[in-house]
Amino acid sequence: MGRPDGRIVGRLRLASQRLAGGTDGVGSVAESVRWMTAMQAQDLQAAMWAVGVRVPGCGLSDVRSALDTGAVVRSWPMRGTLHLVAPEDLRWMLDLTAERLTKSIAARHRELGITWADVEKCRDIALEHIAAGGPVSRAGLFQVFDAAGQPTQGQRGIHLLGTLCRHAWLVQGPLAKNQQLLVAFDDWIPVSRNLERQEALAEFALRYFRSHGPATLADFAWWTQLPLTEVRAAFEPVRGLLVERRFGDAVHWMSPGTAALLDAGVPGARSVLLLPGFDEFLLGYKDRTAVLPPEHFDRIVPGGNGVFKKTLVAGGEVIGTWGREGTSRDAAVVPEVFDDTRPLGPATQAAFARAAKRYLSFLDR
Repeated sequence: MGRPDGRIVGRLRLASQRLAGGTDGVGSVAESVRWMTAMQAQDLQAAMWAVGVRVPGCGLSDVRSALDTGAVVRSWPMRGTLHLVAPEDLRWMLDLTAERLTKSIAARHRELGITWADVEKCRDIALEHIAAGGPVSRAGLFQVFDAAGQPTQGQRGIHLLGTLCRHAWLVQGPLAKNQQLLVAFDDWIPVSRNLERQEALAEFALRYFRSHGPATLADFAWWTQLPLTEVRAAFEPVRGLLVERRFGDAVHWMSPGTAALLDAGVPGARSVLLLPGFDEFLLGYKDRTAVLPPEHFDRIVPGGNGVFKKTLVAGGEVIGTWGREGTSRDAAVVPEVFDDTRPLGPATQAAFARAAKRYLSFLDR
């Protein structure tokens, strides 16, 4: 779509994602995750900061506590990728997406020698083991599978585990240091919302555009990996609750509150944010060119290896990456801008220092 309207799209997305002022904020970790609908979370430490940067005053211990108590859960609701979601939403999301994903990996399961009978056997083994001994680590569960004649080597174990989680028999629960233990889904999430498919699709779309807009239908279809034809049909019941706006050559949708900022004043022009790798600000869209110039894609995902680096965002645009130098408590947070000929000015340097202080404070709380 090209890079429409300068940084306006990026700044509107900052507002809708609760990364800049101009919209109502959220007060807790659980509220933030619920607002975002789903937050990519294959890197657990990055996902914790993705929540923390959106919740004023939040500390790492707050996010860990939300996972430990089940106020937030982490599973594979779509794209075969781990996300943080509100517990009551996970089942209906899985109901929407699991079958399509299962079909897409059927050939891989045949290669790994996984049959449906194997899946059912592993389900029974896992639930029996957890009922008797409580939450179990992935390594511990794999040992149980191996002992029962269900090999876990060569990705077979992770595919079995993913299948059990996609079918809502298991879910990742409390933390043991920096790994989550596995628990029975129905015990950990005793109350789930049950939505009919069309109702679930409409809610998914509405919440995505409210929390991620401006975005296109193609963005939403990519985000969920649901067929675009089904997405278009599901969108009709909610389009009247959203605002349509053309940026560049594409139609975008957003909440009325976000759209109102175009008249009231779009916030975030001087904002500087240190976002984690895999953050929804960049990962939540099929087309990322509005916030990241294409010539810099390789600086974020070197060699196209699928691992997204931490992003430095100024005024709604990704202008570089950042990291910590050293491992001590006095380690410095340092920027690495894309354009060496345009170093950070004094005001941006000061804003960067404030953002770095907030990040370090999050880690210590």
